[in-house]
Amino acid sequence: MAAVKLGVIGGSGVYGIEGLADARWQRVDTPWGEPSDEILTGRLGATELAFLPRHGRGHVHSPSEVPYRANIDALKQLGVRHVLSVSACGSFREEMAPGDFVLVDQFIDRTLRGGKSFFATGCVAHVSLAHPVCADLAALAAEAARTTGVRVHEGGTYLAMEGPQFSTLAESRMYRDHWGADVIGMTNMPEAKLAREAELHYASLAMVTDYDSWHPDHGEVDVTAIRKVLAANGANARATVAALAESLGGAEGCATGCERALEHAILTAPGHRDPALVARLATVAGRVLG
Repeated sequence: MAAVKLGVIGGSGVYGIEGLADARWQRVDTPWGEPSDEILTGRLGATELAFLPRHGRGHVHSPSEVPYRANIDALKQLGVRHVLSVSACGSFREEMAPGDFVLVDQFIDRTLRGGKSFFATGCVAHVSLAHPVCADLAALAAEAARTTGVRVHEGGTYLAMEGPQFSTLAESRMYRDHWGADVIGMTNMPEAKLAREAELHYASLAMVTDYDSWHPDHGEVDVTAIRKVLAANGANARATVAALAESLGGAEGCATGCERALEHAILTAPGHRDPALVARLATVAGRVLG
């Protein structure tokens, strides 16, 4: 099939995409292990699309156990250059209410999990995360989300916590009042870091399901209530993907420079690079490693 243009990573409540022409689930092997699931490929209009359920169909992977490196590698193997990450989140802001969508533009990473980089001893690289999402793709995704009638907030700081437990009240208050976070979730890190290392255009569509535990009128997080919001959000998320696929152009460049993230990032001299690691990096960094 032709090179895929848009990759979608579906979070809680989004386990598939309807309406794909020539749809098929396919297995992709990576040097980083198995992805979360097979990847659904097909076409939405003129846009080739690859959909990967982050937690696997049936929601089998805990946030801490998602194979993030394998997921990003697999999508890039299929020709993906633009990735829309869809995920559920809690809100620290009254105006970001359950049912709203937030196009995140910053992250605070509080996760403890491993596998946060494709690079290691034998091939060291440092990419910039000052602006961790692709501003151009995020703007297109915001416009696409508005076509569904959902309320959309452009910009927000996502606090990535380890989980799988939800926040304590003290943590929730700290993240909101002292750290300035706007939403909280468990999956966008290290995903966004890895997407940048793979030189992908990455945007995060966070779907608000609750007010975490800080809100005096809502109390602690209720999974039953979250599921109800997820059901409505899932339909809007799929409609957003369809609208984004229609508006996504063929240009590979962006103002953020995502496609050049590795241009000057690799510090290990060629003669000192570990051949085995370089081989594993063929998909994500082959452009600069040769």
